[in-house]
Amino acid sequence: MYGLVTPLGKSTVSGHIAAPRLQDLNGKTVGEIWNGSFRGNVTFPIIRELLKKRYPDIKVIPYTEFPTPGTHGETESIQKAADTAALMAKQRGCDAVITGNGF
Repeated sequence: MYGLVTPLGKSTVSGHIAAPRLQDLNGKTVGEIWNGSFRGNVTFPIIRELLKKRYPDIKVIPYTEFPTPGTHGETESIQKAADTAALMAKQRGCDAVITGNGF
């Protein structure tokens, strides 16, 4: 009999339970959080307008009103900007956020 050894090791990250999905975006506040990559300055305005057409009562807080965590730099400063953006989203009453998009 042979034993099986995996090179992956044991998982050190515990899982998180995702928030329940929203049934509808009408009357909801959605924040845009951009990390500075994948032309969010082009895609976010398009996504914003499409959401407003589909959900007339939606409120969208543009990415320009949140800090940009960035894709480069020290992990600590990126984490600090991401934490600040998350706190701001809560303070601004966001029911949801869009945190990634691209071509």
